[in-house]
Amino acid sequence: MQEDLLLERAQHFDPKALAEIFDAHYTRIYGYIYRRIGSPSQAEDMAGEVFLRLLEAIKTQRGPRTNLLAWLYRVAHNLIVDHYRRQSKAATQSLEDWLVSVPDNLSDGVDLALTQEQLRIAVGRLTFDQQQVIVLKFVEGLSNAQVGMILGKPEGAIKSLQHRALAALRRQIEDGQLNVCSSALRSALE
Repeated sequence: MQEDLLLERAQHFDPKALAEIFDAHYTRIYGYIYRRIGSPSQAEDMAGEVFLRLLEAIKTQRGPRTNLLAWLYRVAHNLIVDHYRRQSKAATQSLEDWLVSVPDNLSDGVDLALTQEQLRIAVGRLTFDQQQVIVLKFVEGLSNAQVGMILGKPEGAIKSLQHRALAALRRQIEDGQLNVCSSALRSALE
C-alpha cells in the first residue's frame, strides 16, 4: 500500500518520492545487474539506466501502476539481455574493477572472488531463462510469482525452470564441476 502511494506521488513528479524510490531500490537493482554481468562500472551504468527509464516511462505515462519493484527488475532484465546480445562472450572483470570490490583483507577478497567466479561459471552453463530464475529466486529472494512477472512467464513455468536448473547444478556438483556454492543455493539443491 505504501509503495502504491509512493508510486502515485512519483507519477506527479514529486522529487521526494522519486528520491525515495531510488534510495529504496537502487542497491537491489545494482546487485542484480552486477551478479549477472560481473562489472561494477557497467552495473552502475545499467542501474542508472533503469531509473532513467522509470523517469521516461512516468513522463510518457507508460510507467508502472503497481508492482514497482517487479517493473524495475524487468527493465534491468531487458538491459542485461541487450548487453549479452551486443557481446559474443561475457567480458571478464577488469583488474581495476575487481580491486575496487575487494574487501580490506585481500585473502578474503580472493576467496570471495573465486567462489563468485566458480558459481558464475556454473550458473552460466544453464539456459538463460534458468540463470534468471536462479538469480532472482536465490540471490534476490523473490517469489515465483514475482519472478514470473519479471520474466513474463506463468508461475508454473518458473517452477519448472527452477527444478531443471537445480537439477543441472546438482549434476555439476556430482560430476565435480562445482565445489563451492552459496548457502541458499546449497540448501535448495539438497
